[in-house]
Amino acid sequence: MSQHLHPMPSRGPALIAPIIIGLLMVASSGLAIKLKPEQRLADQEPAVKLEEVIPKQFGAWHLDTSIVPVNPSPDVKSRLDAIYSQTLARSYADGAGHRIMLSIAYGADQSGDGSQVHRPEFCYTAQGFQILRNRIGDLLTPFGQLPVRRLLAVQGPRNEPITYWITIGDKATLPGLSRKIQQIAYGLTGKVPDGMLVRVSSIDNNTEEAYRVQERFIADMLASMDPSTRVRVAGRLGQ
Repeated sequence: MSQHLHPMPSRGPALIAPIIIGLLMVASSGLAIKLKPEQRLADQEPAVKLEEVIPKQFGAWHLDTSIVPVNPSPDVKSRLDAIYSQTLARSYADGAGHRIMLSIAYGADQSGDGSQVHRPEFCYTAQGFQILRNRIGDLLTPFGQLPVRRLLAVQGPRNEPITYWITIGDKATLPGLSRKIQQIAYGLTGKVPDGMLVRVSSIDNNTEEAYRVQERFIADMLASMDPSTRVRVAGRLGQ
Protein backbone atom coordinates (compact mmCIF):
# COMPACT_ATOMS: atom_id res chain seq x y z
CA MET A 1 0.00 0.00 0.00
CA SER A 2 1.45 3.39 -0.94
CA GLN A 3 1.59 6.14 1.60
CA HIS A 4 1.30 9.83 0.90
CA LEU A 5 1.49 12.87 3.08
CA HIS A 6 -1.56 15.03 2.47
CA PRO A 7 -1.29 18.69 3.53
CA MET A 8 -4.00 19.57 5.98
CA PRO A 9 -6.31 22.52 5.28
CA SER A 10 -5.58 25.95 6.69
CA ARG A 11 -6.39 26.28 10.38
CA GLY A 12 -7.34 29.97 10.18
CA PRO A 13 -5.58 32.96 11.75
CA ALA A 14 -2.98 32.17 14.36
CA LEU A 15 -4.95 34.05 17.00
CA ILE A 16 -7.86 31.62 16.87
CA ALA A 17 -5.99 28.81 18.61
CA PRO A 18 -5.20 30.64 21.88
CA ILE A 19 -8.73 32.06 21.98
CA ILE A 20 -10.29 28.60 21.66
CA ILE A 21 -7.91 27.21 24.27
CA GLY A 22 -8.84 30.04 26.61
CA LEU A 23 -12.55 29.39 26.17
CA LEU A 24 -12.10 25.68 26.79
CA MET A 25 -10.11 26.35 29.95
CA VAL A 26 -12.75 28.77 31.24
CA ALA A 27 -15.52 26.29 30.45
CA SER A 28 -13.72 23.54 32.32
CA SER A 29 -12.67 25.61 35.33
CA GLY A 30 -16.04 25.31 37.03
CA LEU A 31 -15.67 21.53 37.04
CA ALA A 32 -12.01 21.49 38.01
CA ILE A 33 -12.54 20.75 41.68
CA LYS A 34 -15.07 17.95 41.16
CA LEU A 35 -13.22 16.44 38.22
CA LYS A 36 -9.62 16.82 39.32
CA PRO A 37 -7.72 14.19 37.29
CA GLU A 38 -6.80 11.30 39.54
CA GLN A 39 -7.09 8.13 37.46
CA ARG A 40 -3.78 7.46 35.74
CA LEU A 41 -4.30 5.55 32.51
CA ALA A 42 -0.77 4.21 32.85
CA ASP A 43 -1.86 2.35 36.00
CA GLN A 44 -4.76 0.70 34.17
CA GLU A 45 -2.70 -0.66 31.26
CA PRO A 46 0.27 -3.02 31.06
CA ALA A 47 3.50 -1.23 31.92
CA VAL A 48 5.29 0.28 28.94
CA LYS A 49 8.84 -0.97 28.45
CA LEU A 50 10.08 0.70 25.30
CA GLU A 51 13.14 -1.54 24.96
CA GLU A 52 10.83 -4.56 24.81
CA VAL A 53 7.73 -3.37 22.96
CA ILE A 54 9.53 -1.61 20.09
CA PRO A 55 10.75 -4.40 17.78
CA LYS A 56 14.44 -4.53 16.94
CA GLN A 57 13.75 -6.11 13.57
CA PHE A 58 10.69 -5.92 11.34
CA GLY A 59 9.99 -6.09 7.64
CA ALA A 60 13.24 -5.31 5.86
CA TRP A 61 14.57 -3.30 8.80
CA HIS A 62 17.22 -4.30 11.35
CA LEU A 63 19.25 -2.47 14.00
CA ASP A 64 22.13 -0.36 12.73
CA THR A 65 24.82 1.15 14.98
CA SER A 66 26.55 3.30 12.36
CA ILE A 67 24.54 6.45 13.12
CA VAL A 68 22.84 7.81 16.23
CA PRO A 69 19.91 10.22 16.67
CA VAL A 70 20.56 13.79 17.80
CA ASN A 71 20.69 13.87 21.59
CA PRO A 72 19.29 16.83 23.55
CA SER A 73 21.58 19.35 25.22
CA PRO A 74 22.19 18.81 28.98
CA ASP A 75 19.72 21.51 30.05
CA VAL A 76 16.97 20.15 27.81
CA LYS A 77 17.75 16.59 28.94
CA SER A 78 17.27 17.55 32.58
CA ARG A 79 13.80 18.86 31.77
CA LEU A 80 12.99 15.77 29.74
CA ASP A 81 13.96 13.53 32.63
CA ALA A 82 11.36 15.32 34.74
CA ILE A 83 8.65 14.80 32.10
CA TYR A 84 9.34 11.42 30.56
CA SER A 85 9.90 8.18 32.44
CA GLN A 86 11.51 6.38 29.50
CA THR A 87 13.34 7.24 26.30
CA LEU A 88 14.58 5.08 23.45
CA ALA A 89 17.00 5.94 20.65
CA ARG A 90 17.80 3.48 17.87
CA SER A 91 18.94 3.38 14.27
CA TYR A 92 17.70 0.94 11.64
CA ALA A 93 18.81 -0.01 8.13
CA ASP A 94 17.31 -2.03 5.30
CA GLY A 95 18.90 -4.11 2.56
CA ALA A 96 18.80 -1.21 0.12
CA GLY A 97 21.08 0.92 2.30
CA HIS A 98 18.43 3.24 3.73
CA ARG A 99 19.05 4.28 7.32
CA ILE A 100 16.46 5.57 9.77
CA MET A 101 16.88 7.05 13.25
CA LEU A 102 14.06 6.41 15.72
CA SER A 103 13.62 8.32 18.97
CA ILE A 104 10.72 7.75 21.41
CA ALA A 105 9.95 9.40 24.73
CA TYR A 106 7.22 8.02 27.01
CA GLY A 107 5.62 9.76 29.97
CA ALA A 108 3.05 8.33 32.36
CA ASP A 109 1.58 11.80 33.03
CA GLN A 110 0.87 13.99 30.01
CA SER A 111 -1.75 16.19 31.65
CA GLY A 112 0.35 19.35 31.85
CA ASP A 113 2.14 21.77 29.54
CA GLY A 114 5.69 20.65 30.33
CA SER A 115 5.91 18.12 27.51
CA GLN A 116 6.13 21.00 25.02
CA VAL A 117 9.87 21.33 25.77
CA HIS A 118 10.56 18.12 23.84
CA ARG A 119 9.20 19.33 20.53
CA PRO A 120 11.89 18.28 18.05
CA GLU A 121 12.04 21.72 16.44
CA PHE A 122 13.17 23.13 19.81
CA CYS A 123 15.55 20.26 20.46
CA TYR A 124 17.27 20.58 17.08
CA THR A 125 17.48 24.36 17.31
CA ALA A 126 19.16 24.04 20.70
CA GLN A 127 21.78 21.82 19.03
CA GLY A 128 22.60 24.47 16.43
CA PHE A 129 20.39 23.26 13.57
CA GLN A 130 18.30 25.51 11.35
CA ILE A 131 14.70 24.42 10.77
CA LEU A 132 14.07 25.08 7.08
CA ARG A 133 10.72 23.28 6.82
CA ASN A 134 7.90 22.88 9.33
CA ARG A 135 4.64 21.45 7.99
CA ILE A 136 1.77 19.33 9.24
CA GLY A 137 -0.19 16.68 7.38
CA ASP A 138 -1.73 13.21 7.49
CA LEU A 139 0.39 10.12 6.90
CA LEU A 140 -1.60 7.24 5.41
CA THR A 141 -0.91 3.88 7.05
CA PRO A 142 -2.63 0.49 6.67
CA PHE A 143 -4.45 1.32 9.93
CA GLY A 144 -5.69 4.82 9.14
CA GLN A 145 -4.40 8.38 8.92
CA LEU A 146 -1.68 9.45 11.34
CA PRO A 147 -1.32 13.21 12.00
CA VAL A 148 2.36 14.11 11.67
CA ARG A 149 4.64 17.11 11.49
CA ARG A 150 7.43 17.24 8.92
CA LEU A 151 10.61 19.17 9.66
CA LEU A 152 13.83 19.74 7.76
CA ALA A 153 16.79 20.38 10.06
CA VAL A 154 20.07 21.53 8.54
CA GLN A 155 23.48 21.99 10.12
CA GLY A 156 26.38 22.52 7.75
CA PRO A 157 26.38 19.61 5.27
CA ARG A 158 23.95 17.57 7.39
CA ASN A 159 20.45 17.57 5.88
CA GLU A 160 18.03 15.77 8.19
CA PRO A 161 14.34 15.36 7.21
CA ILE A 162 12.18 14.53 10.26
CA THR A 163 8.70 13.10 10.79
CA TYR A 164 7.13 13.13 14.25
CA TRP A 165 3.88 12.87 16.18
CA ILE A 166 2.70 12.61 19.77
CA THR A 167 0.04 10.58 21.54
CA ILE A 168 -2.15 11.70 24.42
CA GLY A 169 -3.79 8.60 25.85
CA ASP A 170 -5.08 6.62 22.87
CA LYS A 171 -5.19 9.62 20.52
CA ALA A 172 -2.49 10.61 18.05
CA THR A 173 -2.15 14.36 17.80
CA LEU A 174 0.35 17.20 17.45
CA PRO A 175 1.61 19.93 19.79
CA GLY A 176 -0.69 22.92 19.95
CA LEU A 177 -4.46 23.21 19.93
CA SER A 178 -5.27 19.55 19.20
CA ARG A 179 -2.97 18.41 22.00
CA LYS A 180 -4.52 20.86 24.45
CA ILE A 181 -8.05 19.73 23.52
CA GLN A 182 -7.12 16.11 24.23
CA GLN A 183 -5.60 17.03 27.59
CA ILE A 184 -8.72 18.98 28.60
CA ALA A 185 -11.02 16.17 27.40
CA TYR A 186 -9.19 13.65 29.58
CA GLY A 187 -9.07 16.06 32.50
CA LEU A 188 -12.85 16.57 32.45
CA THR A 189 -13.31 12.82 32.88
CA GLY A 190 -10.94 12.71 35.83
CA LYS A 191 -8.28 10.78 33.90
CA VAL A 192 -4.56 11.47 33.62
CA PRO A 193 -3.36 10.37 30.16
CA ASP A 194 0.04 8.92 29.41
CA GLY A 195 1.67 9.60 26.07
CA MET A 196 4.58 9.34 23.69
CA LEU A 197 6.55 11.48 21.32
CA VAL A 198 7.76 9.47 18.33
CA ARG A 199 10.41 10.93 16.03
CA VAL A 200 11.72 9.37 12.82
CA SER A 201 14.53 10.98 10.85
CA SER A 202 17.29 10.29 8.35
CA ILE A 203 20.34 12.00 6.89
CA ASP A 204 19.59 12.48 3.22
CA ASN A 205 20.08 15.31 0.74
CA ASN A 206 17.03 14.09 -1.20
CA THR A 207 14.41 15.38 1.21
CA GLU A 208 11.28 14.11 -0.53
CA GLU A 209 12.73 10.64 -1.03
CA ALA A 210 13.71 10.59 2.65
CA TYR A 211 10.11 11.30 3.66
CA ARG A 212 8.91 8.43 1.46
CA VAL A 213 11.37 6.04 3.10
CA GLN A 214 10.26 7.25 6.52
CA GLU A 215 6.63 6.60 5.58
CA ARG A 216 7.50 3.03 4.67
CA PHE A 217 9.49 2.57 7.88
CA ILE A 218 6.59 3.85 10.01
CA ALA A 219 4.06 1.64 8.24
CA ASP A 220 6.32 -1.42 8.63
CA MET A 221 6.93 -0.67 12.30
CA LEU A 222 3.24 -0.27 13.11
CA ALA A 223 2.37 -3.44 11.16
CA SER A 224 4.85 -5.43 13.25
CA MET A 225 3.17 -4.50 16.56
CA ASP A 226 0.28 -6.16 18.31
CA PRO A 227 -2.87 -3.97 18.36
CA SER A 228 -2.51 -2.84 21.99
CA THR A 229 1.09 -1.71 21.49
CA ARG A 230 0.19 0.01 18.24
CA VAL A 231 -2.47 2.07 20.06
CA ARG A 232 0.07 3.15 22.67
CA VAL A 233 2.54 4.21 19.97
CA ALA A 234 0.23 5.76 17.36
CA GLY A 235 -3.25 6.02 18.88
CA ARG A 236 -6.46 4.56 17.54
CA LEU A 237 -5.97 5.45 13.91
CA GLY A 238 -9.05 5.99 11.79
CA GLN A 239 -11.26 6.55 14.84
